[in-house]
Amino acid sequence: MHVILTGATGLVGSATLEAMIKTKDITKISVLSRRPVKMADDAKDPRVNVILHKDFEKYDSEILKQLQGAKACVWALGISQSKVDKDTYVKITKDYAIEAAKAFSTLSDSSAEPFRFVYVSGSGATQAPTRFSPIFARVKGETETLLSEMDASTPTLRVDSPRPAAVDATHHESIQPYIPDPGAAYKVAMALLGPPIRTLYKSAHSPTPMLGDFLTQLAMGKIADTRIEGLPGASRLGPSWILENNAIRKLMGL
Repeated sequence: MHVILTGATGLVGSATLEAMIKTKDITKISVLSRRPVKMADDAKDPRVNVILHKDFEKYDSEILKQLQGAKACVWALGISQSKVDKDTYVKITKDYAIEAAKAFSTLSDSSAEPFRFVYVSGSGATQAPTRFSPIFARVKGETETLLSEMDASTPTLRVDSPRPAAVDATHHESIQPYIPDPGAAYKVAMALLGPPIRTLYKSAHSPTPMLGDFLTQLAMGKIADTRIEGLPGASRLGPSWILENNAIRKLMGL
């Protein structure tokens, strides 16, 4: 199976790339990235093809030709709302994902086998924001809604939006050389909050080995709707699944 990955130099993307490389049923991994991906270089796996792509709002015929045959994408591209202004955050979080889903839907010509687009959202995303809702909650929620509407109107596209919570790579040593430095504030927060989250509030804990494997399985269609139906934390947004972190953990046996 040929799959696409974005955000491969980030935390979630690094975990997902490792999981994809370990999955023997995946025959090709097309990584869309603005810059070289060190994990891909170090893996020396002929299945991994890094495509340097500068404009994530445009997919010309040359790019789509390189993606021909792809059946799914894990969209892990993202950025913290604290690192950019609002307009840039909206562009990266919402506009890029919408344009990609639109373009990738053309990679399938069969409603019986629609292209699977897994949008990595986040805990706290909402379709009913209040004046107190942070930007990320509003924009992620808006993106989920737009992707769900696209799913409903595009027979060759299927979209699901998992919402991981406290993403934690503390014990994931193999990806440590590849993930970006989160900064001093994050490190202090994880040092203080990480242990109680891992032990007392497990439903909010997203260990990266589990998360990367889950996103890979979801993209490959290995998690059947029958397993999701009725799970706490799983709900429909139009035809799309919204999967909260507790549902993700349950599906992965945690």
